[in-house]
Amino acid sequence: MSHLIGRVVVGVHGTPGSLQALRFAVGHARALGVTLMPVIAWEPPGGDSAGRRYPPFLMDAWADAAEKRLLTAFDEALGGPPQDLPTLPMVVRGRPGEVLAAMADRDSDLLVVGRARRGRLHRAYYGSPPQYCLAHAGCAVIVVPPSRLTRELDDARSVWRWRHRSAGRAAQLDDLPEPGGAWAPWSARPPPPAP
Repeated sequence: MSHLIGRVVVGVHGTPGSLQALRFAVGHARALGVTLMPVIAWEPPGGDSAGRRYPPFLMDAWADAAEKRLLTAFDEALGGPPQDLPTLPMVVRGRPGEVLAAMADRDSDLLVVGRARRGRLHRAYYGSPPQYCLAHAGCAVIVVPPSRLTRELDDARSVWRWRHRSAGRAAQLDDLPEPGGAWAPWSARPPPPAP
């Protein structure tokens, strides 16, 4: 199978899902004896169109921050970059899905992306890089699910948020005055006195 795959391209952005994908990609690159190409995509705040109004030194600072996130991801996922594996790290400006699909441009590439558990609003605004890659990449794509620990933490956060919101709503309902009290809708208030 190693003659079919020439590079393992992996999307990295520092979230637990991408760290899981990085571990998976490193294992596959080692097993196949091929080059690992970790890619981090970055955009200026507000996207590329808004980025045109920022001074060049800010663009350089954001690119440097993305490079540091890439190195930090290696430290967090593996304890540092692999020394036994040819690695070609890339820091590219652009939307993550588009960048990853463009970087994995060979038939012999294997593109590895992590699946993040994001809300519908986030996916609607930013899009889903794994879905974009599955639809547009010209090579094999593997979407790595989050680890069991990450799923359990996300589930615990969801339960905590639900309980916190429910408790907040209950407290708000308890704070409402009785009908006819100091607070009443406009239709229930008596008319103002005549002058």
